[in-house]
Amino acid sequence: MSKIKAAITGVGSYIPEYILDNHELSKIVDTTDEWIMTRVGIRERRILKEKGKGSSFMGSRAVKQLLEKTKTAPDEVDLLICATVTPDMPFPATANIIADKVGIKNGFHFDINAGCSGFVYSLITAAKFIESGQYKKVIVVGAEKMSSITNYEDRTTCALFGDAAAAVMLEPTTEDLGIMDYIARSDGMGRKHLHMKAGGSCIPASHHSVDERQHFIYQEGQVVFKHAVSNMADVSVEIMERNNLTADKLAWLVPHQANLRIIDATAKRMGLDPSKVMINIERYGNTTSATIPLCLWEWENQLKKGDNIILSAFGAGFTWGTIYLKWAYNG
Repeated sequence: MSKIKAAITGVGSYIPEYILDNHELSKIVDTTDEWIMTRVGIRERRILKEKGKGSSFMGSRAVKQLLEKTKTAPDEVDLLICATVTPDMPFPATANIIADKVGIKNGFHFDINAGCSGFVYSLITAAKFIESGQYKKVIVVGAEKMSSITNYEDRTTCALFGDAAAAVMLEPTTEDLGIMDYIARSDGMGRKHLHMKAGGSCIPASHHSVDERQHFIYQEGQVVFKHAVSNMADVSVEIMERNNLTADKLAWLVPHQANLRIIDATAKRMGLDPSKVMINIERYGNTTSATIPLCLWEWENQLKKGDNIILSAFGAGFTWGTIYLKWAYNG
């Protein structure tokens, strides 16, 4: 009997209409287009401006598009996992809200918070449910309203993040396709260098925490950059070596879109030509758990059945990981 693998069979997305470019940002905080482009490679980012709408709004739109593209009825979905660091509320899970909005009633749903590695962690988790043979259709959606936790008075972080959502469908296959291998790592020492100080059970919301602006992203950029460069590259090279993949056998690298210099360093370590690297950071910025599936959505029509693809991410925690997959359909 052939082994069951989990294959991506469709991709959907939602991108807010409002564009916050570097020119407008320079009117809010002391920065310039040249400064941002030189350091991170971001020219503009999308912002969900409508009041009362959060990550579940974008996530449900991405999932609806996915269901339509794959001709899947909501009742057919066995499981929905939402990767997010910006849930609509502490509870219930944003996955529950998204499922309710799109009419998924026969499955179960939960969130995964692994920082910018959330999509990779969630895809690995979802694959195991497919590989068990008990689940036929599993959705993974990365949905982030990063503008809700971005301090637009902090020039070191406000240029980095944008809002978006993107989702993939996972289904079983017995062909030599789908998720072939993965590596997932984490090191809790990184919590000191990238986190949100208040709003949890350790420091609940208060007048003091709000006044001190502790409900926004806190990042020590140089430390995070150093660990991201080494760890993303290390696991990407490791998964190539243990699967006998050379640069010429790889069709694409799909890296987390946090910083163009991190992406370039990872591709260089892998020996990849830049033409094989999916990059859209200039137009969307860092959408955290949504970056990788957003790339897959944008490049979908260029993907071919059997393409060797590596997904790679690094995020808060510290968390990092990589997935080797063979694309399951012609885009």
